[in-house]
Amino acid sequence: MATKNFEERLERLEALGEKIRRTDIPLDDALAAFEEGIKLARTLEKDLSKIESRIELLMNSSEAKEDEKPELDLFNTQE
Repeated sequence: MATKNFEERLERLEALGEKIRRTDIPLDDALAAFEEGIKLARTLEKDLSKIESRIELLMNSSEAKEDEKPELDLFNTQE
């Protein structure tokens, strides 16, 4: 199986989640989908951790002056 990009793996994980929620699939198929989903979730979590570390490194770079650092409101929940 060729390496898929992050978005493709996330879509696959979502599809597996939908499959598991169905009531008309055999238990063995649901279990196989669950196992694949767990593996995908772990790799996606590792990828997110690497991305987060890279962003931190870029934001805290000694080359970036304090007034030049971007402000990221990625997780701002206030509207």
